[in-house]
Amino acid sequence: MSVDYLLGRPAALCQSCGMSLVMDSDKGTRKDGSRSEEYCAFCFQHGAFTQDLTMEELIEHNLQDLSEWNQAAGLQLTEQEARAQLMEFLPTLKRWKA
Repeated sequence: MSVDYLLGRPAALCQSCGMSLVMDSDKGTRKDGSRSEEYCAFCFQHGAFTQDLTMEELIEHNLQDLSEWNQAAGLQLTEQEARAQLMEFLPTLKRWKA
């Protein structure tokens, strides 16, 4: 568990995909092997992004799991609604800021 989580602070978000970084194992790694406080283990390993993709490609990849996402969040978003939300949210993250 991260210190922030144990102290009741909101979990940080991956600055690539928006995943909550609750546990240390959720965090990616820097070149020196230390944990990244900015990126998740799925997006960032050994100081580099795990996939070379555009924000639009990330959105389409995420939409492949929409039914699981809806179920986990208790939502019933359509593909169009989810795409619109991702297109609004992802540009606020460090990796995708212009």
